[in-house]
Amino acid sequence: MKSLLIIGVLFCSTLYACGQSNNDRFIFFLHSRFLEEHSLDESHPEFGRTKYKEILEEFEKNGFKVISEKRNGNVNARDYALEIVNQIDSLISNGADPEKITVVGTSKGGYIAQYVSTFANNPKLNFVFVASFRNTDLEDIPEINYCGNILTIYDRTDPFGVSAIKRKENSNCKIRHFKEVELNTGLGHGFLFKPLKEWIQPTIQWANGNYK
Repeated sequence: MKSLLIIGVLFCSTLYACGQSNNDRFIFFLHSRFLEEHSLDESHPEFGRTKYKEILEEFEKNGFKVISEKRNGNVNARDYALEIVNQIDSLISNGADPEKITVVGTSKGGYIAQYVSTFANNPKLNFVFVASFRNTDLEDIPEINYCGNILTIYDRTDPFGVSAIKRKENSNCKIRHFKEVELNTGLGHGFLFKPLKEWIQPTIQWANGNYK
């Protein structure tokens, strides 16, 4: 099964022309900032190569239809999120169950995913925000409003490794399920550069509707 690499604004109605089932579970994966300005083969000076393809393969092996692309340039998070919302709306309009759609974002991708949650305003969608919250966000990005089933994953050795419970409490959309997973890998922000089971497995469980 190949990843569905969506380049630009490609509406996902084309997925059903390829024989997709309404029972499929979808993961939109949004990578970190580093890959926006570097190639897939380039290594971060501290964290090494971003194993983007390997992360996608982990989701695929677990039965998900993966929708992702390597972003290029310093994209605007709000604008990009609106493109993702359009794709999600297209999936739903073609019969996909919103409870089987999960948006997963790491670092900057996690902030894009938070905007998707805000703009989609659909309490049935699933979201996983990985290493993408600091307490200062409440003042710096006040427009973020969590909506959906929210899982946050962070590492205590990472500058972005804090609880987002205050953001949840400040959000006015219905959040049926909310959970946080605190890791202690010792890898700092680098933990999200690899498909570590510590964050991949909770993400897969969440995307499968296991909210415990």
